[in-house]
Formats: sequence, C-alpha cells, structure tokens
Amino acid sequence: MMRATLVKNFSLHAEAMQPSPDAEAGTRASAPQQMDVIFIEGFRGLTVIGIDHDEQHEPQAVRLDLAIGVPRLHACRTDRIEDTIDYAAVHAALHHLLRTHGRQLLEALAEAIAQLAIVEFGAHWVRVSLAKPAKFDDVAAVGVTIERFREARAPGHASRIIELIGAGSVPG
Repeated sequence: MMRATLVKNFSLHAEAMQPSPDAEAGTRASAPQQMDVIFIEGFRGLTVIGIDHDEQHEPQAVRLDLAIGVPRLHACRTDRIEDTIDYAAVHAALHHLLRTHGRQLLEALAEAIAQLAIVEFGAHWVRVSLAKPAKFDDVAAVGVTIERFREARAPGHASRIIELIGAGSVPG
C-alpha cells in the first residue's frame, strides 16, 4: 500500500515538474499544457455497420467529426508539414478503416477511430463523433460521440523510477 502511494505521489509530482511549453523562456507554468487541435469536420464515407440484417451486407453512409489534440504543435513555429499531423494521411487512414473494420456498432468503430488517432497519429486527446445520417426517416442522424486520452506513461514507468531512486540511482 505504501509503495502504491509513493508511486502515485511521485507520478503526480513528476507531472508537475515537467517543463511547460514556455520552458524555452525560462519559466515554468502551473497551468495545464497547451493543446492544439487538428480537426476533420463533416467527413463522409461508406461502410458496412449495424446490427440489422440489411445493414450487415450493404455499405451505408456515415458522417464523422474528428478532433485530434496534441501538445503545442511545432508547426506553429516551423511551418513544416513534418511537425504536424497530415490531414491527407488521416483522411486516407479513415477511408481504409471504413473499408476494413468489421465492427457492428458505431461505438466500437468510434473506439477504433480514436485508437487510430492516438496510436498512428500521436493524439494525446481525441474526440470522435460518428453518425448514421440516414438510419431513420424522421431524424437527421443517430450516432455516438466519444473522447479518449493517451496514457500519460507506459505501465510500470513510475514504479521503475522509484526502484532506481531506491537503489541510489537518479534517472536522467
């Protein structure tokens, strides 16, 4: 129990000690890290999705709004595509996922999209709104919105640091 408390407290203090984006100016901010958001709004595609028999064989239209949050994009300073998320690459990956996902529920497909943004494109935060615009005649759309966050640290990272400190080593 004490070890878990130490790990938790160390992790919290380590987060607080991380330099802010303003560290270049020699200051440390106590405010949360700035987040820049790359978005794709109104993406339309066709995919096989649903639990009804007729939905499981014929592609249907879906609409997607995607927001990808990343800490302070370097592209704001460098003006280089290499320092940001390439919209064209995300666009292509979304079309590929819609062709190949094999899921039945919008919720599961939204999760796959969120994980794509986190794993493949480095999102720290993501919001996915996924809708079927033509599901019912008397509504504009049905769908789901989810938000996901990247894990702050790899599992076991804080406990490994505590072990190093306990052994007399100071991680650099």
